[in-house]
Amino acid sequence: MPDPILKMQGLNAHYGDFQALYGVDMDVAQGEILAIIGANGAGKTTLMRSITGLLSNAPGQITYENEDISRLRADEIAARGLAMVPEGRQLFPSLSVRENLIIGGQIGRKGPWDLNAVYKLFPILEERKDQQSTSLSGGQQQMVAIGRALMANPDLILFDEISLGLAPIIIKDIYEALPNIIGEGMSAVIVEQDITKALSVSSRVYCLQEGRVSLEGGSDTVSREDISRAYFGIE
Repeated sequence: MPDPILKMQGLNAHYGDFQALYGVDMDVAQGEILAIIGANGAGKTTLMRSITGLLSNAPGQITYENEDISRLRADEIAARGLAMVPEGRQLFPSLSVRENLIIGGQIGRKGPWDLNAVYKLFPILEERKDQQSTSLSGGQQQMVAIGRALMANPDLILFDEISLGLAPIIIKDIYEALPNIIGEGMSAVIVEQDITKALSVSSRVYCLQEGRVSLEGGSDTVSREDISRAYFGIE
């Protein structure tokens, strides 16, 4: 296994007095696709928010490329090569497809992803580039959100609930595009409720249950029984 590009040690997360994560230990290797599964409320989105600096963390809990990023702002973390496709897409509704994509590139990192590369990946976006982003279908909006993250030319990309609310045919299209998205050594974390999809594209999987890691293993070796126990907290 290559050295971790991202590592969490004893990660705790709070919303005020409510604790959402309890001592999470997790790592992502260089060039790896890691899946994170778990029921609603298990802590998956909280984990993504902690990694990207949208939640404050205690020092020493998150390292990225051997640097402690626990206390950095979200923009500082993004500038270091970490991007997220957020749950619900969170596009800028007043902006066009093209303008939403351009915003992703304002980080200024060099790399293979620019407007032409995104349009090649998702040709429909070039056809709709001047449309208001929120006038697109849900699947097309997800493509914009993915394209916006890629425009930052990240080394690690996080997908939070990549298929939530999308039609099966759109989910199929997005997963078929993943090999072209995650190439050239890029690492990825995929948060996904569709367990079969998550396991099919990842090398390892973590399951969260009530804010704790309940399972970690190879995606091709964990059994459905193990996943069910970890997912639902069954002894």
